[in-house]
Amino acid sequence: MKKENLFTTFLLVFVLLFVLVACDGGATTPAAEKPATDEPVVVEPTESESNLTLWVYDDGRLKVLTQLGEKFKAEYGVGLNVEVVDLGEIKNIMALGASSGEGPDMVIIPHDNLGPMVEEGVAVPIELGDKASNFLPNAIDGFTYNGELYGLPLAVENIGFFRNTDMVPDAPKTWDEVAEIGTQLVEDGVAESAIGLPDLTYNVYPLYTSYGGYIFGRDADGNFTPDDIGMANEGMIKGMIWIKDMVDSEVVSSNVDWEASHVLFETGKSAFIMTGPWAINRFKEAGVPYAISAFPAAEEGGEPGYPFLGVQGIVINGSKDNVLMAQAFCTEFLATEENYQAIFDAEPRPSAWTTIFESADDPDTAAFNEAGVNAVPMPAIPAMGYVWDAWVAAGNLVVTGELSPEAALQDAVAQIQTQIDESQ
Repeated sequence: MKKENLFTTFLLVFVLLFVLVACDGGATTPAAEKPATDEPVVVEPTESESNLTLWVYDDGRLKVLTQLGEKFKAEYGVGLNVEVVDLGEIKNIMALGASSGEGPDMVIIPHDNLGPMVEEGVAVPIELGDKASNFLPNAIDGFTYNGELYGLPLAVENIGFFRNTDMVPDAPKTWDEVAEIGTQLVEDGVAESAIGLPDLTYNVYPLYTSYGGYIFGRDADGNFTPDDIGMANEGMIKGMIWIKDMVDSEVVSSNVDWEASHVLFETGKSAFIMTGPWAINRFKEAGVPYAISAFPAAEEGGEPGYPFLGVQGIVINGSKDNVLMAQAFCTEFLATEENYQAIFDAEPRPSAWTTIFESADDPDTAAFNEAGVNAVPMPAIPAMGYVWDAWVAAGNLVVTGELSPEAALQDAVAQIQTQIDESQ
């Protein structure tokens, strides 16, 4: 063979070998032949999955939730950022902006803000399974909307019936007894007001319910329904008549004022007041002797009036990428007696966890629990937003003598119904 042909053949073989090696590249060690390791394979989360964000509307639980977030990260590898955000901003973002991906992964809200979030398709249902039995039934009820649970209940809250124990050693059993005792104290010059009325709506609701009053009825599935507005029912009217009689007897002022009613009680100038745990510190600082009890009944041996129940809980934002991890935080991690006890210890609001609720040994907490044992969650349906202005107006018209209780409450129903119809 000629030298030129040998050289050409050699060159072709060399090029072929070079191409084969180059094509094999870095795949000289097949996956099955990779060296074994005892270290777990770590998958770095994406930026959107690296942390969960939780918005709270007050700072009472900020520290304990941050601590629990650190515990969650140690167990699940995902951090938790807890931020204090105004409740109005939370409602705006969750009802309007969350559908476009704005806002946090989770929020803590009062349950009566839930309705618009569900209606906008933002709130995500939560499945507690067997753990549901650990919670107060009315706390679960508070975050149940159209038959589905949309929040993890954390704490419950209701008002109680306060009395000045120097003036009234024993708790009255009926509203007639309240009127009789309070009137006598005013006539004797011991008190300036028979009872403090912070408002004629939320804080006085147990008066109405003792007579059978209610705001919205429930449908066959137990959901509050705007098809049954109870504002002008017989019980509501009787409760408003009781208030009107006290005003007409001049033992209660027609100028209903939240702050003034609290000042009268804490200065020993009023025998009774219906208010909540937020008033405890000011009453203690004022040194007024008080006790809290269940609400009076309409008649001897009747059922005590019951207040609205407020439930605070966590709602998951379904428009975010971390829904599954947020659900794991709520149902797998947070929902344990140990964690709920830590939350209660950090801020002793009555817990939604039944055993912690029932074991409350602080006298005031135990008394509030007793007063709220039959409390009904404030309706979370959007129509509840139309109630307050109409209810306030009705009360004002009654105490100023412009309308009778029946006429004022019927007007309120008409106003609420009109707004419901216009919203549909």
